[in-house]
Order: sequence, then structure tokens, then C-alpha cells
Amino acid sequence: MSRLRRRQNADALIQLTPMIDVMTVLLAVFMVTTPMMTNGIDLDLPNTGHSALNGNDHAIQISVDSNGRYYLNETELAVDDVVKRAIAMRGENPQLSIVINGDRHADYGAVMSVMGKLKDSGFQRVGLRTKAEK
Repeated sequence: MSRLRRRQNADALIQLTPMIDVMTVLLAVFMVTTPMMTNGIDLDLPNTGHSALNGNDHAIQISVDSNGRYYLNETELAVDDVVKRAIAMRGENPQLSIVINGDRHADYGAVMSVMGKLKDSGFQRVGLRTKAEK
């Protein structure tokens, strides 16, 4: 009887090995592909010297491209809709911060327009993202 039990335990351990291998491969695939999926909007950020102002990765990302279009994360919206959605997100997290990614060739007024509307809506933590000079 003990011989039968030992054989069942050995079979159970052998069956786990392929599953662990599959999970390890899936983990590696997701670790490699996740950064590729979070690129966002293609912007040419302005240079600011030797240190960049990156902002918080958990903040709301608002982008203004060179044509003056506004994006909340990767969704193109009108500036008033961007502010409305940011206000809705703040309802879930009052300490939420916002990072504005303004393209180097974007109209300064477009960037300042969204920044001013956010400040008027009560956001205290609004910043601008830049990149460091090489």
C-alpha cells in the first residue's frame, strides 16, 4: 500500500514540471512585451539641460502634440473633455497629480490652456514633462 502512495506522489510532481515551465515562459513574454505596449503618443519633448523633469509614472498623462491635439493617455479628446475626465479621475483619488507632455513644436498657448483649465478646476499638482539634453 505504501508503494502505491509513493507512486502517486511521484506522478504528481512530474505533472507540475511542464506547467511551471509554461508559466516561466509566459512570465518572460509578458515582461518583454509590456514596455512595448506603453509607448503612448509620439512627442518631441523640449530639452531642459542635463536633468529631465519626468514626473510621476502613476500620474494622469495629458499630451499636446505639434498640431495642438489633446490626448488623455492615448485617447484624443477636446481640451474641455480632458479636464472633465481628469476631474472624474480625481474623484477616485484626491491626491492625483497630472503630467503634461507638450511637444516641442506645440503651440505654447495650447499647453498653457490645458494647464490653466486644470488649475482652475482645483488641481494643485500639475507639471510639465521634459527630456534631458545629451
